[in-house]
Amino acid sequence: MSPESPTSELSLAVACSPLGDASQARELAEQLAIPFLGAVKPKLIADFPVLLLLDEQGVCLQVTGKGAPGPVRAEFVSGKAGYRREHGGGTGQLVAKAIGLQKTRVPLHVVDATAGLGQDAFVLAGLGCRVTLFERNPVIHALLADGLARAALNTDCAPIVARMTLKAGSSRVWLESRGDNEEDAVDIVYLDPMFPHRDKSALVKKEMQVFRTVVGDDDDAGELLAAALRVATYRVVVKRPRKAPPIDGHEPATRIEGKSSRYDIYPIKALPSGSA
Repeated sequence: MSPESPTSELSLAVACSPLGDASQARELAEQLAIPFLGAVKPKLIADFPVLLLLDEQGVCLQVTGKGAPGPVRAEFVSGKAGYRREHGGGTGQLVAKAIGLQKTRVPLHVVDATAGLGQDAFVLAGLGCRVTLFERNPVIHALLADGLARAALNTDCAPIVARMTLKAGSSRVWLESRGDNEEDAVDIVYLDPMFPHRDKSALVKKEMQVFRTVVGDDDDAGELLAAALRVATYRVVVKRPRKAPPIDGHEPATRIEGKSSRYDIYPIKALPSGSA
């Protein structure tokens, strides 16, 4: 999700609520090499604009100061992801169409190379895909790992999470290191890179507000797309703001547009049409 930079450069600290796991919080702070503040009230913190906070529900990002929006966490059991799981449009969802799930019944291996909070990956895994997730920003990676761990304990979500594998490190490095004779082929590479905001209305969502505090833009999106095109067997799909130009002038073969975003599709060869 962001250009790789040392976590210590971020104006961020780890803390816990009175009901949070203090030992886990301290261990996370050590792993990320950032300060640990102990048990605090985020609204009273002035030295750090955002905290990686462990509360009774798990790990979240919490903006500090009075009047700050609520916490942001990777959530799959309830909220938007839970609603989509129970009432979603199946393969009619835009991301599913872009991946090509209406054109094949063969279970696909999708690499979500910029996983973020894992929402799209969870949708695809719920539709039968095996998804390998990469999130190279260590803070967002910690949120995602916590969300997947909690979802694995839920009866309805556990079978979906079982099809999701979160890997550490950079997807670009992983893609560029793959040879031509890999047994575990990558069918689809999915990219949803962070992009420079030019429309202030795009900053309304609290997730984006917090993300902008923690991570920057994916300045190497062009190189990531190039690596994905070399590795993917069937297609690469890139999620973009609806009016944004394609990445580095790579014109997609086709697009699927929604109200605020679109999916640029770079086909490599036809998807298999058979059943599993």
